[in-house]
Parts: sequence; structure tokens; C-alpha cells
Amino acid sequence: MKLKKSSLVIPLSFAAFISLGLPDGLMGVAWPGIASSFTLPLDYVGILLITGTAGYIISSFFSPSITRILGVGGLLAASCFLTATGLLVYGSTPTWMLFIPFSIILGVGAGAIDAGINTYIAQNHSERLMHWLHASFGIGITAGPVIMTLGIRYSGTWRTGYYITGIAQLILATIFLLNRSQWSLKTDSSEIKVENEQHSDAPMSETLKLLPAYLSMLLFLLYTGVELGFGLWIFTILTKSRGVDPQIAGFLTSAYWGTFTVGRVLAGFSSNLFNGTHLLFWAMISAIFGLSLVIIDLNIIVTIMGITLLGLALAPVFPGLVSDTENRVGRRHQANTIGMQISAAGLGAAALPALAGTLGESYSLEIIPAILLTSLVVLFICFILSHLFKKSL
Repeated sequence: MKLKKSSLVIPLSFAAFISLGLPDGLMGVAWPGIASSFTLPLDYVGILLITGTAGYIISSFFSPSITRILGVGGLLAASCFLTATGLLVYGSTPTWMLFIPFSIILGVGAGAIDAGINTYIAQNHSERLMHWLHASFGIGITAGPVIMTLGIRYSGTWRTGYYITGIAQLILATIFLLNRSQWSLKTDSSEIKVENEQHSDAPMSETLKLLPAYLSMLLFLLYTGVELGFGLWIFTILTKSRGVDPQIAGFLTSAYWGTFTVGRVLAGFSSNLFNGTHLLFWAMISAIFGLSLVIIDLNIIVTIMGITLLGLALAPVFPGLVSDTENRVGRRHQANTIGMQISAAGLGAAALPALAGTLGESYSLEIIPAILLTSLVVLFICFILSHLFKKSL
């Protein structure tokens, strides 16, 4: 069946994912100023990570149910409004205590956007667009530090960056609200009836009985833990454990995210040339090899090769796993499972880097890449098992 797609849906989806990455990029630059303004210990940022992750997990898990009530467009409008509210409160609050409840609100907004658009693109568009959608997130997380840095430079306060992004989110929420009908794809009524009979979503209680659904959650938990864990700790490992010059280490950290974003763009172009499942298989193998080069640490050239290969190899994994969801659990369980996966991704992004950092501080920083490599190997095994145990649904 050929669906008639709105010309506005794709650019709006990309804009939403750019906005999804912006807040993540802001905090790293803003936090020292926030801590100074409210006389806080630097490790208090962990409170915001925990509360934000809690909101993210809750909203992404229940996003399929919310989407059935509000529709995709309504969900995105409400989510962007919540995100805008949280950012503007961050920028204007006179007290630290307001950061905590509004970090939950920011997490709720981000989780709903993430799960809602991933589900929509997976069900209605190509794998190529899925890769480019997630490349948009890379643009956002790269632009966030730039916006905050320029805001501090020209205004002297970290609050300006939050004002700018908060207002941008309000504008985006308004655009989603005015164009919410664009997300409903129209077809011939007889085709809709057949489609609904064949592919109606399963109730969550039924999806929760499937082993492949839980394996899918574990895939996303491990993946985001590795992706963000490496990005978070590689600078510290290079400078504190291996004696690399901070400027070179900073360049290599940027190179990791840069090759990561480029890799997602390239994956979009190549998606029609390779089977999605095969691409994921070889991407995971390549990521294991790249991280192994970093761990071996023969010399700086080998380490650079490992970091670059790891960024390129990880790039297609998250969007590829989202597109591959139907292959693992079936069409009827796709929407529910995507919501569950995005929840698990939020948990992995917070838990695995924190665990690796704690063990690294207690023993050696070099244990961190070893933990991430182990997680990658388990990720690869779970990917294979999720296809072997797939039920015919």
C-alpha cells in the first residue's frame, strides 16, 4: 500500500530531533556556572541526571498509549511545550531547588519526543530517513555547547543559553500544534480497514509477555551506555591515564562525535545498498574491533584509528535497531516495544557510564573501556538471540 506523505512531516521530524539534542549539549558547558551561582558541589549534576532520566523513562514507556489519545502531532506539541517550560525555568529560577522537579519535566518531554518520532518514522518511512533523523540529534547535541558558549561570552551568564533554546522550543511546539493533522497519513478507506485489521497494535500486556521485547530493551540499554559512556570518559582516560595533551584529547573527543554524526549521514545514503540486519551485524563487529584498538593502546595513531572506527561503527546502530524492531517482535508489537526500548535507552545512558566511572575511580580508569567492550560483546550476543528467539506474530 502506498501512503501519501506530507511534505512537512520529515523536516519537522528533523527539527524535533535537533531540539532533542540541544538540552543535552547545554548542561556540560552551563553546569560550572550553575554550580557557582547557587554555591553547589560539582557532583550535584548527578541529581539532575537521575531525575531527568526518571522522567524520560516514564514518558517514553507510555508514549504509545499517549500517542493513541493525542496523536503524533499532539504528543510532539505537548512534549516540546514541556521541554520549553523546563528550559525557561532553568534560565529564570532564583533557586536551585526548582531545577530538580523541572529536570523531570525536561525528561518527560524528551522521552515522549524520542519514542513518538522513532515509532512514526519506523512505521511510515524508510530506514534511510531513520538514520538521517538520528543524525539530526547529532547536530543538536553539537550545537548545544556552541549556543551556551556564545551566550556566556556575549551576556556573561549561562541563563542566556537556556532562554534561547527555551524560546526555540516554544516556537517548535506552536508549529507542531498548528500542523498536528499532517502526521495522519491518509489512504483509501478500504485500504485503511485492511491495514488496521492486519496491523492493529497489540495491548501492552501482550507485548510484556514476549522474550524478544525484553532482549530489545537490553539492546538499547547496552548501546546507549556504550555510546554515551565512551563520549563521557574518553577525555579523562586520555589525559589522566595516558598522559595525552588536553588539547589533543579534546580534539579526539570531538572527532568521536564528529565521525559519529557523519556515520549516521552516510548510513542513510547506504541503507538502500545493504540489508538493515546485516548492516547492524557488521557495525557491531566493527565497533568491537575499534574499541579493542583503543584498549590495546599501541600508540596514539592506533588509538586515533580506534576512536574514529568506533564513532563510525556505532553511528548506524541506534537508528538501525529502531528500524529492525519489527523484525524482532512483529508489526503488532512494534509501537509498544519501541517505547520500551527508548525507556531502556534512557536508563542505560545514565546507569552504565555512572557504573563505569565508579569502578574506574575505585580501581583504574583503564577499566572503563574494558567494561564498555564487554557491554558491546553482550550487545552483539543479545542482537543475535533476539532474532533467533523471534516469534511469528
